[in-house]
Parts: sequence; C-alpha cells; structure tokens
Amino acid sequence: MAGQDDKQVTIGVLLAGGGSRRAGVDKRYLVLEGQTLLQRNLAFLHSLFPTVAVSLGQGQRLDLGDAADLGETAIIHDAWPGSSPLAGIATALAHYRAPLFALAVDVAFPNRPAGTRVLAAFPGHDVAVPTVSRHHQPLFAVYGPGCLGPMTSMLEADAQRLIDLYPLVRVVPVPFDSDALFHSINTMAEYEAARARAARGDDGSDEVEAASGEAAARAAASNAAGADAAVSDAAPALVAVVGKSDSGKTTLIEKLVPELVRLGLRVGTVKHDAHSFEIDHPGKDSWRHGQSGARAYVIASPKRLAYIARLDEEMPLAAIARRYFAGFDLVVAEGYKATAPHRVEIFRRGAGHDAPLCGPGEAMALVTDAPFEHEHLFGLDEARGAAQFLAARLDTLRRY
Repeated sequence: MAGQDDKQVTIGVLLAGGGSRRAGVDKRYLVLEGQTLLQRNLAFLHSLFPTVAVSLGQGQRLDLGDAADLGETAIIHDAWPGSSPLAGIATALAHYRAPLFALAVDVAFPNRPAGTRVLAAFPGHDVAVPTVSRHHQPLFAVYGPGCLGPMTSMLEADAQRLIDLYPLVRVVPVPFDSDALFHSINTMAEYEAARARAARGDDGSDEVEAASGEAAARAAASNAAGADAAVSDAAPALVAVVGKSDSGKTTLIEKLVPELVRLGLRVGTVKHDAHSFEIDHPGKDSWRHGQSGARAYVIASPKRLAYIARLDEEMPLAAIARRYFAGFDLVVAEGYKATAPHRVEIFRRGAGHDAPLCGPGEAMALVTDAPFEHEHLFGLDEARGAAQFLAARLDTLRRY
C-alpha cells in the first residue's frame, strides 16, 4: 500500500522570507524579462499546482501586485524565528500535512520539465532533490510529511541548514548535468548575469527539454514570448505622478527613478508643460534648420540626441510613451492629471492645500505626510516602497 508520502504532489510553496542582505535590494521585486522574480516564480508554481502558498518570515508583509491575478495564493508565516528555508518548509508541512514542492523566490529561470522530473522521482521518498555533480539544489525540491519530525527537532535545536536534514530522511537525488536551471540570485552581480543570460535567450533549459521531449513546446512558447515582447516594446508600462501645485512632484520623481533603476527597470520620464517651450537656441545651426521650414529635426551628439517636432495639436501621453519609449520598461510622467491612465498622487501638507487632487479610486497610490486613508499609502520618504509597488504592477501599467 502506498504511504502518505507517495501521493501526488499538489502543493507549491514559494520561499520568499529572506532578508536580501547580500543583494542590497528586495530581490522579490527585481525585474527580469518584464516581471518581478516574485511574479515569475508564482506563475511557475500556479502552472504546476492547484494549491500555491508564499512562505514569509514572522511579521513580514508582501505586496503580490499583479501576481494576485494568477490565482489564489495563501500566505504562511514561519512558526519559527530566523526566516530560514528550513523554517518555511517545516511550517508549510505542518500547515498542509502533505508533500509539497519548495521553490526559492530568487531562482531566476524556473523550468517546468525540470520540475516534472523532480516530482516524478518523489514517490517512496521523503525528499526529491536535483543534484549536479553530487551537489544538491535544495530550493527546487519536493519535501514530504516524513521530514516534519526531523525538521522540528533541528529547529528546536536552532539548526537552520536545510542540507543537514538529508542524512535524517529518505532522499532521492535527481541527477542533472548542469546547475544553470537552478541559478539563484544572491547578489546584484548574479542578477546582472541573469539579465545577460535572459538577453541571450539562455535559460539553461536545452538539456532537460531535449530529454523530456518538450523542445517543440518550448519553441512555440518562445515564439509567443517574442510576440509578447514586441507588444511590450511598443507599450511600456506607464504611470504619472500628479498633484496640486508645489506638492513635490519633481522631487518625488527624483527619488523614485533611482529606486526603479535599482530594481532593474529601464526608465524614461516625461514632463508635461501646459505652455509652449523652446529648448533650441535662436541662431544655432539646428534652430536655423527649424526656421527653414522643417517639420521635425534632430540634434545628435555621441552622448545625447534631441528630437524636435512641430505639432498641430498636443500629443496624448499614451502616444508619447508608445512612440518614443519602445524598449523601455516604464515611463514615469509628471503631470497629465486629467488624461494619465494610471496615477500616483503626491500631497504635501506644507503646499497649502486642504485635499488631494484625485477623487476616491482615481489614484492607484497616495504619497503624503497627511493623515489621509488610501489602500496604498506611502510616506514622503518611502520612495523605495513606492517603487516596489509599481514594479509589482507592471502588467497593470502596460494597459492603456
């Protein structure tokens, strides 16, 4: 008779409680191929399992953003302090009392055929873990209820290393020729390496897909992804910072853009001017080009390029984003309070106003030092949190 550990694995748990100390940024919101690591890996788990949960440390909070649209995702907080993977897996096992697949949030290229191979090896064991040259990959592995007793004893003894569990339980190593499939991001250098791999289209999947017969499926998916990338290039995410006069819109953008860049986003900005403006100087050669009757002209140097065009009517913000920022991840506009498709409002008490510019439901977030209520509220010095909020909603911001 098959034991409890032999049942089909139907639970995927994302381990997302680490402190990201080595990276210096919250790795969950690092953006790779247009999505945060959080959203990418939750999408992977939802594609494999009907039950998906996120494991967090005690007292931690998480903004799922667009990942909430993937399906129901439970949040489970560790029953033990330390925010270790061991504590997260043990807590999830105690919660579900069933085998589960554990995945670290910082795995850059989660691979379905590799996951399927690990799942297929699990029956009859307590742990199924990928192994490359006898080196285990414990954060892309299956753990059964038989692990809970030894895990509990380890945690009560303040032993946190997951690898120390293996001599105490039944482990089946699942051999792989390369660890490229299990590349995790611990430092910004590793993140940049992952971005370079993604740009090359190298996610390390050739070996396992050829072995599983899924190469053709991957090619089809790659073609679809290419089409999606083209759409993304044509329509970058777009958000406007709005507010009444002297609220600090420019100051907020100055703080926000560096935080967005740290998360791996290529950011462009647009400043709305309700009046006419002139950036070219009368008498200069380029100005003379325009005076000659040219409808548009470019000033180009090795480091800068300016495109100047005469307009018959004002160009909408959405058209500016699509036409001039193809290939960018996000465009942050200042102004466009009446026409921007997505808005973040800043309200500063010292600006002399009594109430925010936007009505209820009009601004997706409010940055303020005033005691207003809003579903997504940030202080004037919380640009990092606001940047993570936007990074978690890139899919939403691409809809306009």
